[in-house]
Amino acid sequence: QVQLVESGGGLVQAGGSLRLSCAASGRTFSRNVMGWFRQAPGKEREFVAAVTWSGGSTYADSVKGRFTISRDNAKSTIYLQMNSLKPEDTAVYSCAARDSMDWGISRFGYDYKHWGQGTQVTVSS
Repeated sequence: QVQLVESGGGLVQAGGSLRLSCAASGRTFSRNVMGWFRQAPGKEREFVAAVTWSGGSTYADSVKGRFTISRDNAKSTIYLQMNSLKPEDTAVYSCAARDSMDWGISRFGYDYKHWGQGTQVTVSS
């Protein structure tokens, strides 16, 4: 059974940093495009960042220059380094994986096949 498990969320003051991790188990995800999405209370889920198996990445404009996505294929783990956090970054952050046959990077949630449960990030002002 495929599992994606996020960790690293928490409460941080504005301007601070957090590093999220997403560990995949049940199969290897070394070839899968993987991404981070977030959902704030009362808002729709939005794209944050995505990374290809070779390390190519794309970001939402709202986080560009502050967040960095990376992956360790040997560990089937992706990371999201979040710096200069703002209160508007408060949300549940979820990682997701595309099917191994879909190599294109995508900003759309419906393109992702596997999802984690999410981890809460709260940024206080």
